[in-house]
Amino acid sequence: MVKNKLALFGCVVLLIMILSAVFAPILARYDPDDLVDDPLLAPSASHLFGTDELGRDMFSRAVFGARISLSIGVVAVVISLTIGILIGSVAGYFGGFVDSLIMRFVDAMLAFPTIFLILSIQAILNPNIYNVMIVIGATSWMGVSRLVRGEFLSIKQRSYIEAARSIGCSNSRIIFRHILPNAMAPVIVAATLGIAGAILTESALSFLGMGVQPPMSSWGNMLMDASAYMQDAWWIAVFPGLLIFISVLSIYFVGEGIREALNPKG
Repeated sequence: MVKNKLALFGCVVLLIMILSAVFAPILARYDPDDLVDDPLLAPSASHLFGTDELGRDMFSRAVFGARISLSIGVVAVVISLTIGILIGSVAGYFGGFVDSLIMRFVDAMLAFPTIFLILSIQAILNPNIYNVMIVIGATSWMGVSRLVRGEFLSIKQRSYIEAARSIGCSNSRIIFRHILPNAMAPVIVAATLGIAGAILTESALSFLGMGVQPPMSSWGNMLMDASAYMQDAWWIAVFPGLLIFISVLSIYFVGEGIREALNPKG
């Protein structure tokens, strides 16, 4: 991992973003919801990212928005990992009819266009940050389940698993104590990349008005607010867009670094 310069770069950028989100009240000079100056002021020493269409400080909103966007990515991935690991473990360990039934359900879920499924659920529910986390997590576990299933099918044939069965270990002990820890390498990589996907999904939902709702700021709904003013005030779209781009790219760099570091053939 240390030898991969891109992965280290990604780690540094992500660390800066996480620290900025944690210390947002200290870094932000203004309240993100206050009207502090004239609307659509260009970036300056007083307003590093300029002001938006209402006169709110863009830098303060971007720093506080990092809290929302990054936390949605992490929580959504935790939800998807929990569901995917449980379903993939059961399918891979028991095999046979159970595996076939579960995998057909996974295939059916993969057949749905994810963004339209999420939009439909959000249209039924009240769009807010908690529903966004749950919906993204509950619609993105299928890839994890297939990864875990594949690892279980391979690992359960090994001699130490047969030895665990021969001394009377229960199925739950074999699954969670002996197989799952040895199946986590690809899952860790998938989780890292899943955070990037969740951030992009949240941004798309918020841009469409079905994600994080005002006055709470996220990078996605900052882009939505900027869409009507892009020709007159480029900065209100460029800065949140750059933050999304840089964070997602950094996460992909870190994910690739972890994948190479955990590759036994590397």
